[in-house]
Amino acid sequence: MSKRLYVGNLAYGVRDENLQELFSQFGAVRSAQVISDRESGRSKGFGFVEMENDQEAQAAIDALNGKPHEGRPLTVNEARPREDRGGGGSRGGFGGGGRGRY
Repeated sequence: MSKRLYVGNLAYGVRDENLQELFSQFGAVRSAQVISDRESGRSKGFGFVEMENDQEAQAAIDALNGKPHEGRPLTVNEARPREDRGGGGSRGGFGGGGRGRY
């Protein structure tokens, strides 16, 4: 069974291929994705790696968590399920088109 890992504190120049290469030394990588901003396309400094099995994923966590990569200490742990942030409604809590006092 595969395991999804969260990888945080990535240097902004890290790309999907770099993550794939970094984690492949610990086992088979199903996918590696650096998350980027929709508008600017810039990296958000974190990503996700899906490893083929639990043992390989744990080996990657043990070896890489807290270790420097491109000058920054990585945060590597098991990814938590995505939480529902709700949908619809106004963004930022400021609705309406009226004049507000700021």
